[in-house]
Amino acid sequence: MKRILLLGAALLGLAAPISAHAADKLLNASYDVARELFAAENEAFVKQHPGITIDQSHGGTSKQARAIVEGLEADVVTFNQVTDIDFLVKNGFVAEGWQQKFPNNASPFYSFPSFLVRAGNPKNIKDWSDLARDDVKVIFPNPKTSGNARYTYLAATAYAKEAFNNDPAKVEEFVTKIFDNVPVFDTGGRAATTTFVEREIGDVIITFEAETKSIAKQYGEDKFQSVVPSVSLLAEFPVAIVDKVADARGSRDLAKSYLDFLYAPEGQKIAAEFGHRVHDEKVAAEFKDQFPEIRLVNVDDVFGGWKKISEEHFAEGGTLDKIYGSR
Repeated sequence: MKRILLLGAALLGLAAPISAHAADKLLNASYDVARELFAAENEAFVKQHPGITIDQSHGGTSKQARAIVEGLEADVVTFNQVTDIDFLVKNGFVAEGWQQKFPNNASPFYSFPSFLVRAGNPKNIKDWSDLARDDVKVIFPNPKTSGNARYTYLAATAYAKEAFNNDPAKVEEFVTKIFDNVPVFDTGGRAATTTFVEREIGDVIITFEAETKSIAKQYGEDKFQSVVPSVSLLAEFPVAIVDKVADARGSRDLAKSYLDFLYAPEGQKIAAEFGHRVHDEKVAAEFKDQFPEIRLVNVDDVFGGWKKISEEHFAEGGTLDKIYGSR
């Protein structure tokens, strides 16, 4: 019997003790807004592997990574932030060179920060510059706890770097203004969706393009309108085997099969159906009409890579702290 268990953030510290005979079961620790995606991926994988159980834990990926270090016994992670897997490397849970163990830098699909506004786009929001206007209220979660929001912060910064010719003071001023326009910082992407959709707070929510499609589909496409900005930041969704747990549980082979499935045509099609852009050429061609063209920049070209980002932007006292602390 298949069993897909969605574990809430409150249960992160309640994982069962490691068993050396658990190769018929996996725990996938994933990002906050991926519940429905992985429920579908898991169901398809279990059909191919009868008797296997895939359990899920969802939350902001930084919180997820810390939970693993503190005892959450996840066999695999499917995150939205490279730095959070690097945190697991630093703490001895994932082996060095993890990005070379699966294709596309261990990212089976990708997306980017995009906008979702209310029907008719009453505030006429078209690009990042509109998010700094005094009359616009912006919704996205706390970058301190959400990988989703870190991409939003980086995408806004990338836009500002182009708009203001890399003038540090003007870039910081622009991004600070956007942060000032956020009425509430939720801890994760799903909570931010609740704030925007159910509490009806804000004029625009910034989240992954895949999530904007999911929100519109779930709550009514007549109530919302997608807005693709002129430029955004490539958001990869890195995956890895949590070596320390998988080796102790004897689940490494199953863990690899599970992550390989995300790259297989069936896994790619499921991802595309949930609004993600995929690498499989045939699947990408099948869903081409659903994805508008956009110019994407990447962290290496704009920021010099994730290591530099961590040091300059996300470290204690870094640029993000200055902007977030100025609110």
